[in-house]
Amino acid sequence: MKKRMILMLAVAGIFIATIAAVKTRQIQKGMKQNASFQPPPEAVTTIIAKQEQWPATWGAIGSVAAVRGVTVSADLPGIVDKIEFESGQSVSTGAVLVRLDTRQEQAQLAAAQAARELAELNEKRARDLVAQGIQAQADLDTLAAQQKQAVARVGELRATIERKTIRAPFAGALGIRQVNLGQYLEAGAAIVPLQSVRPVYVNFAVPQQEVGQLRIGSSIHAGADAGGVAEDGRITAVDSVINEQTRNVNVQATFANADGKLKPGMFVRANIGMGKGQSAITLPTSAINYAPYGDSVFIVEEVTGPKGNKYLGVRQQFVKLGPSRGDQVAILSGLKDGEQIVTSGVFKLRPGAAVTVNNKVQPGNNPAPKPEDS
Repeated sequence: MKKRMILMLAVAGIFIATIAAVKTRQIQKGMKQNASFQPPPEAVTTIIAKQEQWPATWGAIGSVAAVRGVTVSADLPGIVDKIEFESGQSVSTGAVLVRLDTRQEQAQLAAAQAARELAELNEKRARDLVAQGIQAQADLDTLAAQQKQAVARVGELRATIERKTIRAPFAGALGIRQVNLGQYLEAGAAIVPLQSVRPVYVNFAVPQQEVGQLRIGSSIHAGADAGGVAEDGRITAVDSVINEQTRNVNVQATFANADGKLKPGMFVRANIGMGKGQSAITLPTSAINYAPYGDSVFIVEEVTGPKGNKYLGVRQQFVKLGPSRGDQVAILSGLKDGEQIVTSGVFKLRPGAAVTVNNKVQPGNNPAPKPEDS
């Protein structure tokens, strides 16, 4: 029994040793194959780095304001008798918007005109009597004063009637009507907004360290997300006071706004011309490998493998980024003219990775794409 047990253990040991030896050879063979394995090259697109003139601009957030804008309101209380405009209508200077009921004032005016005529007759009779020595000069002076008061009363009532005809103080575009026919209006009650939007202002703030580069008449470009609005204008005013809390200075630019797309209160992004600019290498933003420890690009060049073999691969190069415009970003340092830079497929690369270049389809590289945020 013991001999049989020993024999079975010996056979099992030999079997396990044989299996272990076979697996060891397989593992060693796999390790050798893995060490010599070269992953297939990654397909990428590239661009040749070259120096370009990069315009000096400053980006700011601005708000559109009307050159002239008011909410037309009632000057005197009264009942709306006629409404002579439509919401959203364009009007000229002096156009009648609303007429208030003036029947009471018209009746008072008729009475005042009759009183004026009587005062004029009394004053004329007294003048003749004074000339004949029949009436005293004091009576004539009293009647003359009454005649002037009657004339003033007529003028006052006519002015009141005119003030109840509400007109547009300047040419512009009306907003939404805020009154209805027959409505009683208090003095100062809002009737309709009126904005002059050709031209318009864009107000924004610039840090104090950039103020020295601002010039009246400098070009400025403004864009808004709403409907792809884009306009070019000029800086027309720089505030004389710097905000003590933010250390920013308020700047105002004027835009012709011929098509009226810039609306008062609209949020816009403004790019301000700040001089001649500088020379920089420009790349598509898709070429940048953004990372917390530093931004980098991949340069395509001939790479030497572990066994001394040569192949087309990539080298990771850290760079210093400058401003961006459209699809492009400026590279301030880290690259040289003539280097071949990967522009797409960056996310799948590692230093030394083999690549194959296929430039049939290139990523966007337009400094002024349409729309702007394409």
